[in-house]
Amino acid sequence: MATVPPLKFTVRDPNGLSLLTGPPFSGEPAATFEKIPCSASKFSNDGSKLAVTTPNALVIYDTDSGKELIQIPAAGVASAVFSPLGTYLQTFQKPQGQQKNLVLWDSKTGSIVLQQFQKAISKTSWPVIQFSDDESVACRLVTNEVHIFDGHDFSKGIIDRLRLPGIDGVQLAHSPASHIAAYVPEIKGAPANVRIFELANVSQAQSVARRSFFKSNTAQLSWNKGSTGLLVLAQSDVDKTNQNYYGESRLHYLTSDGRHEGAVPLSKEGPIYDVQWSPNGKEFLVVYGFMPAKVTLFNVQCKPLFEFGQGPYNYLRWNPQGSFICLAGFGNLPGDVAFWDRESLKCFHTLKAPVTVTAEWSPDGRYFMTATTAPRLQVDNGFKVFKYDGTPHYEKKYDKLYQAEWRPASSDVYPDRPPSPGARKLESKVEAPKTVQPRTGTKPGAYRPPHAGQAASVKAQLLGLDETSKASTGSSAGLSKSALKNQKRRQKKKEGADS
Repeated sequence: MATVPPLKFTVRDPNGLSLLTGPPFSGEPAATFEKIPCSASKFSNDGSKLAVTTPNALVIYDTDSGKELIQIPAAGVASAVFSPLGTYLQTFQKPQGQQKNLVLWDSKTGSIVLQQFQKAISKTSWPVIQFSDDESVACRLVTNEVHIFDGHDFSKGIIDRLRLPGIDGVQLAHSPASHIAAYVPEIKGAPANVRIFELANVSQAQSVARRSFFKSNTAQLSWNKGSTGLLVLAQSDVDKTNQNYYGESRLHYLTSDGRHEGAVPLSKEGPIYDVQWSPNGKEFLVVYGFMPAKVTLFNVQCKPLFEFGQGPYNYLRWNPQGSFICLAGFGNLPGDVAFWDRESLKCFHTLKAPVTVTAEWSPDGRYFMTATTAPRLQVDNGFKVFKYDGTPHYEKKYDKLYQAEWRPASSDVYPDRPPSPGARKLESKVEAPKTVQPRTGTKPGAYRPPHAGQAASVKAQLLGLDETSKASTGSSAGLSKSALKNQKRRQKKKEGADS
């Protein structure tokens, strides 16, 4: 059996960035390097490289040895990210005039591969240049167009383009790079729409699938592994029904063969908090609805497979192997965390992780890290590492912590392992959220305040009701006025007979 590399993770505080080894470990984790001054860091997808942002340069390190590989003379970098295979490093600097501030660097030589102007970036638009997983194709969204590049040879320039007036979002299918999805928001009363195009015929602008909808000025597009299904989380800034302060959200699903397009059948009204494809690309999870939120598992036919019940959740994560699922409630929620086994669809542990800012599975899928970081929170900073069954493994507190992040790994590095027998035994001891039963046609009863039961008891004593009469007629709080009069009349007759 081949040996697997040890887990590693970074932590960054005011003193700098450290790359630490483990878990597992006893005592304190060993360091590959410690306290490198920087303002940010980013791993390559396979975890072999780490780019560190300093005021005057980007420094790339080998994460196994800790050796410095190269310094790229890029000052004032605001964001940096590796291409999927680590061939390129993409950087963005705040624009100064018409300076070409979006740069693609060769990560080995430090030479510039592509340089263009970019006015601004956002969380949804970064990285600006998207790559397929094999880096064979790259694309970039510009005004009313998507430019296509040969990912192996940018000297060819733009090799194809998709012309689509009003386009505001694009997502290249990563594996394989067979299709591209484009989003156009609502414009002058016309509905928003999402279209899927075959990459081989993209210049013809003939879509193979299309979905139109209202109530959307932004959208998040998410392809599955295999490039067969696309999830579209459409959002509007304003909820016209005034039920949700953060606006409205709807989830749509399209297939790249054009056989399915429609809304995902969610069974509860309210916001959509998180949507996550399984690593195998064959199913997806959604957490949605006014609190307590519902969690539902769907297959690639968009049919519900399993209901996880309801709970204070707004966060979903599959472990990298797709065998375990974490449901949690972070942010303004109290930090409930539940771990589920995908095979048995049973919850095997729950815990509390309040004031969590970030949380992720380790690449081997056996540990889960939560962190409380600045500037989001200025107090109680630190991170915790739990085993997949919820057992606490390590905790460290900081006066101020900016970042805690696992070193990633390729999907074939850490094989899937089933839960241990001990974790299986925990299933029967954990009270998981109960699946909500469908509503019946029975009308709900009238509201009774909490003190009603006590008031009924006192009233019964005043009226002289014995336990037998209460059991047969119900609490006096539920009697009508005429029924109370009849009850008093019978009581008086009984008292007269006794005398």
